[in-house]
Amino acid sequence: MNKKVTIYTKTGCPYCVAAKEDLDRRNIRFEEINVYEKPEAKKKVVELAGRRLVPVIVDGDNITVGFQGGG
Repeated sequence: MNKKVTIYTKTGCPYCVAAKEDLDRRNIRFEEINVYEKPEAKKKVVELAGRRLVPVIVDGDNITVGFQGGG
């Protein structure tokens, strides 16, 4: 991941926490958008992921839905 990274999250999501920790561990800077704090972002998540599921990590043209562990 080398372009601007955006991660869509929600409060209380353990997968979101793990994904952010993974990005931090790999020294990847990111912008977090919490869909609870910005409800309009829910529409963007559905547009990107095809359903309401977080985390959604956007790295340029690469979109990752969910988090299974570090890479």
